Amino acid sequence: QVQLVESGGGLVQSGASLGLSCVTSGRTMSLYAMGWFRQAPGKEREFVAAISRSGGRTNSADSVKGRFTISRDNAKNTVYLQMNSLKPEDTAVYFCNARNSYYEYWGQGTQVTVSS
Repeated sequence: QVQLVESGGGLVQSGASLGLSCVTSGRTMSLYAMGWFRQAPGKEREFVAAISRSGGRTNSADSVKGRFTISRDNAKNTVYLQMNSLKPEDTAVYFCNARNSYYEYWGQGTQVTVSS
């Protein structure tokens, strides 16, 4: 079992920056690829960014490319999402995800609200 706890969400103005963190516990995070997803009101959950187990490979949605950066520190069992140049359409609950070939785990989410 893996537990994921997100933090760092909040209310910011358009153009601002915000950093999210996700701390994992239960099993070492290096066993899992990690990702961030988000869900806006009335919409389906969507992929934001992902990072490989070692951190050597990352991938992100076109809508956040060039603005959001995912990173991880396996020694701290923490994955990060640095969000720059935030837009009102980035408003959503952001979820942390851990997965490997056998299991997938989700955090409870943290709210990010961007005002125009």
